Amino acid sequence: MNDYDVQKDASDKYSLRGRVFNKIREDILSGKYAQNEELKENSIGVELGVSRTPVREALRQLELEGLVTIIPNKGAYVTGISQKDMHDIYIIRSYLEGLCARWACEHITQMQIDELEEIVYLTEFHAKKDHHDQIVELDNKFHETIYEASQSKILNHVLSDFHHYVQRIRKITLASESRAVNSNKEHSAILEAIKNRDGEEAERLAHEHIMNTIKNISDQGLNLS
Repeated sequence: MNDYDVQKDASDKYSLRGRVFNKIREDILSGKYAQNEELKENSIGVELGVSRTPVREALRQLELEGLVTIIPNKGAYVTGISQKDMHDIYIIRSYLEGLCARWACEHITQMQIDELEEIVYLTEFHAKKDHHDQIVELDNKFHETIYEASQSKILNHVLSDFHHYVQRIRKITLASESRAVNSNKEHSAILEAIKNRDGEEAERLAHEHIMNTIKNISDQGLNLS
């Protein structure tokens, strides 16, 4: 993917086609549609208040992402994310998150450091109150801030996409009080390494953070798909 593709993707998300695509993808990844369920252009168009054309274009794009299978003369069906797909995403993400943290050490601003410190503080507060939705939202903000701090459009784009793909399983794992607390401690350690501009340590901790998530999923016996 080149810079043009990234810029085009960023602008597309605000277009009608982009909004329809993002909504259908979100519904697939959140589990609204079951595996192999047919995605009817007419019904989705009525639900979203659009014609069949942007829905059809969105489904074709989702087929390229592997989330939908289009069978000629039959229709479009949900492929979704398999157990192996999800596992692969977490493994790949563990290395990219590490690289992102390393690069953040070189480019992060004081404003971004202050924002990360506030996120860690607020997460600790909400974890004590068992405020699940706020914890998930703050977890998103922590990672997104580091993505931005890396100053890499490519890494930001890829990792943000991965976050969408694993949103359902992330909500489940962070619902565990112990994982929410431990995850925030890991965030705090990553932040300290970034503040110290220790790229090697930040990379190691960020990689370990995602690997701990995989272990937590396995320990809870959760299905990744």
